[in-house]
Amino acid sequence: MQTAAASTVHASALGNLRVEASGAGVTRVAFTDDAVTAPIAENSCALEHLVEALVEIDGYLAGTRREFTVPLDRPALSAFDRTVLETLEATTAYGRTTTYGALARALGRGPADARKVGGALSRNPLLILIPCHRVLGADGALTGYAGGLAAKRALLDLESADLRLPLAI
Repeated sequence: MQTAAASTVHASALGNLRVEASGAGVTRVAFTDDAVTAPIAENSCALEHLVEALVEIDGYLAGTRREFTVPLDRPALSAFDRTVLETLEATTAYGRTTTYGALARALGRGPADARKVGGALSRNPLLILIPCHRVLGADGALTGYAGGLAAKRALLDLESADLRLPLAI
C-alpha cells in the first residue's frame, strides 16, 4: 500500500466522506464530521483516482450506478480481514444482503466465527466501495456500521428501491 497522495472531505447525500487515494487507487472512504475540503493531491494519478471515486460514489448514491470500477489500493490488512472483505465482494452483489454467520460459512468457518467476521467488517477502510452495509444480523436486524445505522439503512433502501413493485393506482 502506498500512502495517500490525494485526499478530500466530500459532501455526499449521506453526509461528509473522507476519501483518500494513492497512485495505485483509492485507499480510504470513511464517514466524517470534518468540514468539506477541496481535493489536495501530490500527483495527478492519485488525483485522478480520487476524482473517479467521488464521481462513482455520487452516481451510486443517486441510484445511477451499481458497480464501482475505480481501482482500490487496499491498505495493509490481516489475512483474515482481507479474506472476509474479498468474500463479501464476491458473494454479495448489489441489492442482496447476507448475514455474519452466512459470511463465516462462506469462509469455511462455523457460526461461532460470526463475531470475528463482524470485527473484520468493522475495520473496512473502504466504506461503500466494499459493501459491508449489506451484512445483517442472523435475524435480519441492522447491526453496527461505521457510518451509523441510519446510513446503513439508507444504503440498503437505495439498493432495494428498484426491486420493489410499484403500487397499483
